[in-house]
Amino acid sequence: MIIKRRFKMKYEVTKELETGNVLIDSEHRQLFQMVNNLQDACAQGKGRAQIESSVKFLMDYVKKHFNDEESLQKQYKYPGYDAHHKFHQGYMTQIDNAGKELLSKDADIASLAEVNRLIGILISHIRTEDKKIASHIHAIDGK
Repeated sequence: MIIKRRFKMKYEVTKELETGNVLIDSEHRQLFQMVNNLQDACAQGKGRAQIESSVKFLMDYVKKHFNDEESLQKQYKYPGYDAHHKFHQGYMTQIDNAGKELLSKDADIASLAEVNRLIGILISHIRTEDKKIASHIHAIDGK
């Protein structure tokens, strides 16, 4: 059973969340768009196939984004790489679990709430940790 929501919460990369790094910011925008698409599909009672493809894309894109971020960290010898990598590993596990839960329960309220909780964690991570990476890169590149 797919639950239709009466409200819409849209995620977006605001000025507060911009890191100033073109790659990181564009990937954050794409991640948020995928979450928005997933929530819209659930809210509109879209078919299971669309929800499955949105969940799979989101899970895959999180992995791609984290790999891109970590490549930048290695390239610029970011001193906080180990802690950042550890966060990424744990977060990917949580996203994978939430995606599986969402699919197994046909997008029920609890599984959607878990996705929202995880996006809240990501937003906090962007505000602090990703901005540190971008500042480090900027200090080296001057861009």
